Amino acid sequence: MKKVSLTQFTETSLKEIWKQGFSSDHPEWTKFNAPYFNDYQKFTNFESFKENTIAKFLLSEDCRCIIVNNQPIGMVSKDWIDKQTRWLEIGIVIYDSNKWSGGYGTTALQIWINHIFQNIDKLEHIGLTTWSGNPSMMHVAEKLGFQKEAQIRKVRYYNGKYYDSMKYGILRDEWKNVGKN
Repeated sequence: MKKVSLTQFTETSLKEIWKQGFSSDHPEWTKFNAPYFNDYQKFTNFESFKENTIAKFLLSEDCRCIIVNNQPIGMVSKDWIDKQTRWLEIGIVIYDSNKWSGGYGTTALQIWINHIFQNIDKLEHIGLTTWSGNPSMMHVAEKLGFQKEAQIRKVRYYNGKYYDSMKYGILRDEWKNVGKN
């Protein structure tokens, strides 16, 4: 497998992600990354993208750029649902659809989960939420040892059909026992 790493976003990697993920009308990734919110925005040039809140989020401490053989392909993120009670969720998007099903997302999430557990001492649980219209993401969660913790039925309406919200989670001790560290 090709080398996968996570780095802070730079202007160069941000520009590549803009080209892959935010410069066309209907990129493939938007069909799987919560399309029911219908909030995708195309940016006709890098300068307008760079000034948007999406770019600011990518550049934040809560995101890392997924790099495969020195090429940016996507991002991983973390989001505090409630920092006081230590409820954290992670996310991932691979913008380059040619890199789907190659194991890159699984490897990137392994690295990201290790990083989070190593750097947030008192965190006991990491959550991951997807929807039943994204079977690949559900498969990755289960492959990584996440447990399905909730299935909220028929709450994601998209293209004339109802889908379920799928909530997964893994505990620190479970992650250690999966053998990913």
